[in-house]
Amino acid sequence: MALTGCATDNDAAVAKQTPSASSAPQPAPALSAAQARAVITHYSQINNEANADRNRALLDTIEDGPLYAMSVSDYTETEGLPAADRTPYKPWSYDTASAKLYIPRLAAGQDRWFAAALSDDKGKAPSRLAVFAERPQHKRWEMVSVVDLDSPKLPDIALDHDGYATAVAADGNKHLAADVGVLRAAVLDNFATGGTHTGTKVFTPTTASKRQIEVHDKTGTRFGDQGTTVFAGADNRYKDAYALKTTDGGALILFSHMHTQTDAVAHSGLQINPGKEDRAWLHAVPRTSITYTFVCNDAATVPAKAAPSRLIGYTCARTDASGPPVPSWSDRA
Repeated sequence: MALTGCATDNDAAVAKQTPSASSAPQPAPALSAAQARAVITHYSQINNEANADRNRALLDTIEDGPLYAMSVSDYTETEGLPAADRTPYKPWSYDTASAKLYIPRLAAGQDRWFAAALSDDKGKAPSRLAVFAERPQHKRWEMVSVVDLDSPKLPDIALDHDGYATAVAADGNKHLAADVGVLRAAVLDNFATGGTHTGTKVFTPTTASKRQIEVHDKTGTRFGDQGTTVFAGADNRYKDAYALKTTDGGALILFSHMHTQTDAVAHSGLQINPGKEDRAWLHAVPRTSITYTFVCNDAATVPAKAAPSRLIGYTCARTDASGPPVPSWSDRA
């Protein structure tokens, strides 16, 4: 649903509406617009409380999946810094008045979720796409992913006459040009090869896809002849994906991936000195190689016909770093 301002619980969208195809009873929406706004408000409130003290247990009551892993990594990084280098925390909140909510109708037994385009700057257009999912075992809603968008133009989500969205299958959907497996592989290829295998074939050039390729191209050559950088896919623990039908018959797909970046010296006698942001994991110990693990959330629009998809945003966080110390340090230890 794409709601701006206050109205009834079913005023679920300022977006292009599509007529109902049938008079048959439709599945119920995941929740009402008012309930969705309350979920977002509650998230902002508890997130501030948790972040103020880096309270992982409290954060775990409002976040799950890849987003929780990314947030905890921020806590870990901060705790590895000297106190003088830590930036004081500033409270914030999502602006529910400008939020555009995309609430799908879901059949009985389906896991409940909704997406929202959000801004943390009051009165400004939304700049992020977030997914909230209900965790029945905890009887609560939690944010599971958020993606920073590269353009203020939001996807055109198809809405019924009541303003609710249609959830579609993200995996194995033969009515789409690409499913989530193809998209995830293409994103990984952008990092690993600069998109030479599938990345530039699956995605039309966008700011997001070009930025991923630039990460490969620039990071991979920054050491010159003194070292190497190699990107690769990692065992992905976050395989949930969420898809909404768009007005052109395609879909918006929100998904996650994991990848690694391994930096290594070219020969003995060289070392990699970890930066201060890596101290929580590497403790300022010189290394001969370092493997960083990243968790990322991605958003793409996929057409119904055979044509390239558009990567409209992605957000990554380093969640781990490790590597062997240089021999001299190992001997001293």
